[in-house]
Amino acid sequence: MTPTKLLSETASPAASSTDPPPRPGGVCAIHQPNFLPRLSTLAKIFAANYWIVLDDVQFARRDYQHRARIAPLDRPGQQHWLSLATHLPNGRATLIRDAQLINQQRSRDQTAQAIRHCYRRSRHWRHVNDVLERVLTAFASSDRTSFVAENSTRVLLDLLGWHGRIIRSSQLPARRGRSQRLADLATVTGATTYLCGPGGLRYLDHGPFNAAGVLVEPFLTPSGGPWSGSRRMSALHTLAALGTVGFAEALAEAARRPADQERRGGIVPASCP
Repeated sequence: MTPTKLLSETASPAASSTDPPPRPGGVCAIHQPNFLPRLSTLAKIFAANYWIVLDDVQFARRDYQHRARIAPLDRPGQQHWLSLATHLPNGRATLIRDAQLINQQRSRDQTAQAIRHCYRRSRHWRHVNDVLERVLTAFASSDRTSFVAENSTRVLLDLLGWHGRIIRSSQLPARRGRSQRLADLATVTGATTYLCGPGGLRYLDHGPFNAAGVLVEPFLTPSGGPWSGSRRMSALHTLAALGTVGFAEALAEAARRPADQERRGGIVPASCP
């Protein structure tokens, strides 16, 4: 896999699902929209040619779809949740795309206050604040939690100069069944490779991917350094610690790992259990 090219300047926003589907042969990541996503989640999307936003599955309050974990840089042990108060119009059956912010202005103000409290003393605050200002604009554009969450990921991808495509699963045909659905989403967009994180590998049924001829490629982030809390903390925490250049270098390192692993013959084929 060829890593996405980094730019020194912020690129134009990533293409959306209103555009034609990508050309066949790409690498895809499939993931729910997460608010101010974790570093590990952002790294997986950044390493792909396109992101299929899984927006038509059940909303989970205990997940990251409406919340992010942040902490002051000098007190990392004081991690806490920054949550968007969300109404589920259909109760527990509410799909991610239908979840609604209870109060857009209050959610905006609480987000701004929490991020400034944690990171305004960082020497890279200017970079964090630039991202924050773009994230905050989404609260005035829609009352859908998924819109705000997806936008927060788009902003970080734009900062990295990601030239991939964003497509929403609700606009694509797919069969039922967790693994079958993922395989169908990858296939209908022309993907030949599906990036799968360690959590997904624990439950994934490789059969549908085998049948579709789609390679399941494990995506594992580096260990240590900024990656030590990458599966818990928002990527904003790393941006505050490293600044734009260090942040971009960390994501580029993670994007290179699957390609390096493939050259060494370490990619797990879809037929593996």
